Amino acid sequence: MDSNQDLHKMTTEELGKLFPIIIQEPNEKWGGFYKNERKQIIELFDKSEIIRIEHIGSTAIPKIKAKSTIDILIEVTKNINTEKIIDKFKSIGYQYIQRLDNPPPHMMYVKGYTIHGFSGQPFHVHVRYQGDWDELYFRDYLIENEKYADKYEKIKIELAKKHKHDREAYTEAKTEFVEMINKLARKNKHERTTWASSLWASIKE
Repeated sequence: MDSNQDLHKMTTEELGKLFPIIIQEPNEKWGGFYKNERKQIIELFDKSEIIRIEHIGSTAIPKIKAKSTIDILIEVTKNINTEKIIDKFKSIGYQYIQRLDNPPPHMMYVKGYTIHGFSGQPFHVHVRYQGDWDELYFRDYLIENEKYADKYEKIKIELAKKHKHDREAYTEAKTEFVEMINKLARKNKHERTTWASSLWASIKE
């Protein structure tokens, strides 16, 4: 039996019941899980095929409660063979999910999900071409601003209770806060860059 195919055939409601949203206490091991998985992924590809790999999502923000899923962002070169990406990730236990709503190459990979529920440490890998991604701004801003990180934690706890079996509703309900942080983070970076440029110009004079 192809358990991956069975998962693909499930409805959103069925998947929600099988994989409920559970917010956990901060875990120091999350960073280690990311590093170990990163090492495995790097070994799959030629150095010229990967631009960068980053730990994103709530497990990348220290000291806040989160779903235990490790989210990883991978930027690949545009000349990489997409079929190769699929085969390589499948070789280390990932399931391929085509996400046309995601930026090109519209790929996501997941591990830790079975027809019986979670199994081991869950991972989500988001494969994209090189870009200027909100997820990195969001992560860094919350790491630097504990007040907003605490607020995000409270929002997630509240929404997890309300939408325990509906991941789409849970994600959608966070959108307003996430977009607000993204705007603040980009503005903050712009102001820092402008200040640094002005300082460097004054030093050179």
